[in-house]
Amino acid sequence: MQMPKISQIYRITNLWKDWFINLKKNDNPPTILLYDRTLLWLAFGLASIGLIMITSASIPISQRLLEDPLFFAKRDILYLLLSLGVARLTLCLQMDFWKRTSTIMLLVTIILLLLVLIIGNSINGARRWISLGPIGIQPAELSKLSLLCYLSNYLVRKMHEVRNYFWGFIKPVGVMLVLAILLLAQPDLGTAVVLFVTTLALLFLGGAKLWQFLAFMSIGISAASLLILTEPYRIRRLISVWNPWADPFGSGYQLTQSLMALGRGELFGQGLGNSIQKLEYLPEAHTDFIFSIIGEELGYVGVAIGLIMVFCISFRAMLIGRRALEINQHFSGFLACAIGIWFSFQTLVNVGAATGILPTKGLTLPLISYGGSSLLIMSTAIVILLRIDHEIRLAQAQAFIKG
Repeated sequence: MQMPKISQIYRITNLWKDWFINLKKNDNPPTILLYDRTLLWLAFGLASIGLIMITSASIPISQRLLEDPLFFAKRDILYLLLSLGVARLTLCLQMDFWKRTSTIMLLVTIILLLLVLIIGNSINGARRWISLGPIGIQPAELSKLSLLCYLSNYLVRKMHEVRNYFWGFIKPVGVMLVLAILLLAQPDLGTAVVLFVTTLALLFLGGAKLWQFLAFMSIGISAASLLILTEPYRIRRLISVWNPWADPFGSGYQLTQSLMALGRGELFGQGLGNSIQKLEYLPEAHTDFIFSIIGEELGYVGVAIGLIMVFCISFRAMLIGRRALEINQHFSGFLACAIGIWFSFQTLVNVGAATGILPTKGLTLPLISYGGSSLLIMSTAIVILLRIDHEIRLAQAQAFIKG
């Protein structure tokens, strides 16, 4: 039997050595998480809080109107399931899809806003809903997401114009004004204000000159003041904010009841289900003024937890946007920042109305207030954030592997 040569033994030894080294490296392969778990759990947490509080706040009015104390709770569960289905489909769409279809989305939104003025249902003097069987669609909610997608795409295409020419700044503002006029015809001043603020904030992030930003903001404030002064009911709302106790059973009724609910809550609240103001003392307790019921039943602690969760979602949206901009995913970056601004400002308006800082605007508390259209659009926005974050992590993972 021929003995192996020394060179062959050396080569075989090196092969075994390399195999053991690779085996040791692969014992604990690095795990790359391709989605933001914190953002996902925050969204689920807010939706869960919303379902619990809607169930609690809507029992009296559901019993009186429909003889079913859980009617609105069942509807909210239906909307949550529908939102999960839409979210699953949305998660499969790449961000390039939203970029390519942003103009089409905007045109569809304008058509729906025109249709709602013609065939929409009027509730409490506002024509904002299009009925499709048992489900009502509110085009105003879609206008927020579609405008943000369009503006993000515009900033990618016309960044140089926005930064250097007044015309580049005024064109997207003109698009926003078209939507605002259609919204004011419903009337829906609250959504128009949200669109105005998010548009200016996004253009400012895009590099618009400060004097343009300040000038148009001044024009917007002047226009809002004029709109308030031309409608008696808006003047009454503004006066009721300053001194709701001057007419506690008239123009100041909602605010006084809301403040009483918040006052009763104190630090730890009266306990879940123990609200008195929801017994049809406070109108719209499960929609516009659900924040007051949270304060009454869960107290300052419950309110603080809810607001911190909304703030964390907005903050993570801004972080995701910054990371996207850093790797030149400009459309995704601008859209993520816009969603963060939208969530935070709408929360500010809702909480401000409930606490008497701002006039009542009829805006929902993100992911908490009852409302199918609002829940669908905001859950879609959350999923878009998850998709943006996924694409960022995927790009960085691929760069790491190539490196």
